[in-house]
Amino acid sequence: LIAHDSKKKLMQNFCIAYRGILVKNDLYATGTTGRLIEEVTSLNIHKYLAGHLGGEQQMGAQIENNQIDLVIFLRDPLSPKKHEPDVKNIFRLCDTHNIPLATNLATAELLIKSLDRGDLEWREMYK
Repeated sequence: LIAHDSKKKLMQNFCIAYRGILVKNDLYATGTTGRLIEEVTSLNIHKYLAGHLGGEQQMGAQIENNQIDLVIFLRDPLSPKKHEPDVKNIFRLCDTHNIPLATNLATAELLIKSLDRGDLEWREMYK
């Protein structure tokens, strides 16, 4: 779970709405996003560093090691970020390792519902 600053409230609301699904899974998030989600949902989240301080690189390492099955990255495409190369690296790694990736709310909702139905069990063959 990753969210740019302008999308953090949206991520909190998403996690409140889908808490029942999220609680059944191991959750990882960049630092600030994870803390904000925990505050409103009481979900247990493994938190990396803040994204701009290396959290996106930590997430990328887990993707490379096939330890992440799904990425929800609510991003702000209109505001350039200093750490844009790290952001693009997440996208590249997801594409390389066949990790479903949502970058907006509509896709995030489709993926979270798919997760709940068991549609992502095919990921087990990659592990």
